[in-house]
Amino acid sequence: MAAETAAGMSESPAIARTIHLVTGEFKSTGTDGKTIEAYRWDPGTIHVKRGETVNLSIFGVNGASHPFIIDGLNVKGEVKKGKETVVTFRPDKPGTYRIICLAHPDIAHNGPMIGYIVVD
Repeated sequence: MAAETAAGMSESPAIARTIHLVTGEFKSTGTDGKTIEAYRWDPGTIHVKRGETVNLSIFGVNGASHPFIIDGLNVKGEVKKGKETVVTFRPDKPGTYRIICLAHPDIAHNGPMIGYIVVD
């Protein structure tokens, strides 16, 4: 349904934009023969506009479970291998916000699995 503006003209409601991410993994063998792993969000940085409604669709490719938060946007969820998780947000302040996997927050936990949402 269209909304009426002060001038009496119709205005279409904002349509949410969907941005797709996946969970990924880098894996290698160190010189000592030990396996080195690091989990990542791909893409690692996304750009959105202030006031835009965004559906963030994340598909789990690598890793069994990735519970996450989006720091500063009051968003949380969990991505599981082979499943899609969709979270919706509408940022009202410009800035850079981190999507942080709580299972892989740093090198000691096969991370850091941190991505960035840049709000213009």
